[in-house]
Amino acid sequence: MGKISELKGWKDCSSTYILAVNDTINVINGKWKAAIISSLFFGKKRYGEIERDIPKISPRMLSKELRDLESNGIVLRKVYSTIPITVEYELTKSGHEFRKVLDVMLEWGLEHRKNTLGKKP
Repeated sequence: MGKISELKGWKDCSSTYILAVNDTINVINGKWKAAIISSLFFGKKRYGEIERDIPKISPRMLSKELRDLESNGIVLRKVYSTIPITVEYELTKSGHEFRKVLDVMLEWGLEHRKNTLGKKP
């Protein structure tokens, strides 16, 4: 259990499978979430560092996406009581495990672009 390729037909595809796939899609839904997660693969970062990694994202959108990722248990936000206050973001265990999902999506996306658009990566 756990792979769609192991199912024998639609009847085997219980709502559990559909809900699990929908949960995954909801976590990464949005233009910037994969980029934010990828930025944090390399360790803890402050807001400004993430913003520099993704130059086209607006500050408002970055804040929103970080909140979404935090509420979904992908990103951990740590506030330090320094002067001025320091805030760092890092991936949770679940966030690090998400790398496997992104790796598969990357492979599929590169092949899909090549086949449908005739573009090389």
